[in-house]
Amino acid sequence: MALSFSSLPARLPVRFYPLGDAAIVLEFGTSISEATHRSILAAAAYLDQHTFPGFIEYVPAFTTLTVYYDPWQTSEAGQLNPYESVAETLRRLLEQVPPAVTDAPAPVVEIPVCYGGAHGPDLQEVARHVGVTPAEVIKLHTQPTYLVYMLGFAPGFPYLGGMNQRLTTPRKTQPRALVPVGSVGIAGPQTGIYSLPTPGGWQLIGRTPQPLFTPATSPPSLLQAGQRLRFVAISEREYQQRQPHEL
Repeated sequence: MALSFSSLPARLPVRFYPLGDAAIVLEFGTSISEATHRSILAAAAYLDQHTFPGFIEYVPAFTTLTVYYDPWQTSEAGQLNPYESVAETLRRLLEQVPPAVTDAPAPVVEIPVCYGGAHGPDLQEVARHVGVTPAEVIKLHTQPTYLVYMLGFAPGFPYLGGMNQRLTTPRKTQPRALVPVGSVGIAGPQTGIYSLPTPGGWQLIGRTPQPLFTPATSPPSLLQAGQRLRFVAISEREYQQRQPHEL
């Protein structure tokens, strides 16, 4: 994953702790925020360009960056155990993250969504819960520009920040055994898109014909942490014309 970087905001303290014997977690904060998110992406981008012996991959999340490594390759001449060696290496790297932004912001990705009906069976329920009409739910859902905080749950599934909090709706009490690929849902204060057909308990308000995860492409995921997107409402006819994928 290649990311542009900016400086760590105010050089916030980062907490380190092990995850098993082959991974280390860097905790940049305890609450979800864009400042914490920028710190994580800055560290990840710098790590893209400055790897170390034994480095395997990293996984960004809401408040953490988990770095996976081969413990057999990371000890320094037997003087440090693998965890201590990697922690010391990462501390040094964080001190060197430069202050400049290397790339211009990526363009906003537009995600077409057919709301309601068979594609959004919970749209009416969300509208009832928040006390507005289904049309107002669609309006409120398509107005913001969302930030992709992380991918998780399933390959390519984006967890998005920026939803209007008026749309906050609890998960379903009884999850569905199978949610169609491309379904757009709400769970509490968040919205996201099912990148694969999986079980799930989010309130489904629409569906996109845009594939989010295509294993044969490189990269396989349409979205990456740090990108921004906007939902665009389309009709059933437009949905069918875009040849919705079935996995």
